[in-house]
Amino acid sequence: MTGEFDLSGRSALVTGAGSATGIGFATADLLTRMGASVLITSTTDRIHDRVKELVSRGGDAHGIVGDLTEATTALRLVAAALEIWGRLDVVVHNAGMTSVAQTQPESGTIDVMAYAQWRSSLSRNLDTAFLVAQACLPVMIAARWGRLVMVSSVSGPLMAMRGEPAYAAAKAGMVGLARALAIDSAVHGVTVNAVAPGWIATGSQTPHEHAQGLASPMGRSARPEEVAASIGWLASPSASYVTGQCLVVDGGNSIAEERSR
Repeated sequence: MTGEFDLSGRSALVTGAGSATGIGFATADLLTRMGASVLITSTTDRIHDRVKELVSRGGDAHGIVGDLTEATTALRLVAAALEIWGRLDVVVHNAGMTSVAQTQPESGTIDVMAYAQWRSSLSRNLDTAFLVAQACLPVMIAARWGRLVMVSSVSGPLMAMRGEPAYAAAKAGMVGLARALAIDSAVHGVTVNAVAPGWIATGSQTPHEHAQGLASPMGRSARPEEVAASIGWLASPSASYVTGQCLVVDGGNSIAEERSR
């Protein structure tokens, strides 16, 4: 890596990295190739399999199982990074949407959605972003260097899907949170940004989502690595003057008026 993209000697935390085919793991893999040591987390023991994969590729990686909807988990993750490396430079908050440990649905139109469903989705997708930011930003501000990147979605900030009011509200709120934090942190050398993926070809993508990707201007869904590349740039030294932004990674889908090909 050149200096503009070199994270050697820095450490990173990536949440929501349990899936081998997801954005979180693709991001962790890229950050290790950029030279960073990484701590990755998910809600289940599969995170240890991801650690083994990163280590087998030459990365310095550790993993912790944790539920970020619990208020103390983010603090525990930050403390672990500080114990291992004595620093925490980059945080990518990718946890949210759904979890393999999730048992209750969080979708539905507002006339049938219970308040508990609403609260559960906001807890998973927005409260976790707040808790992670609250835990990591003081460390970065004290060091006068840091990168916080939140993985939002085009659904909410730019578009919306039927039957997903809670998810859209949470992801739009995440972008607002990132912008507010960016204003407060900029003078300390810390940037806060978001990325907004569109249709992504992960292992959990449904046939309907796959079909929607085919109808996008590029005629396909994005690969997780393509989203990770945007996150990696925002986490790099070269993005030092970019903060409070939401980088859309959707193959032009949000600007297309026509959907059929």
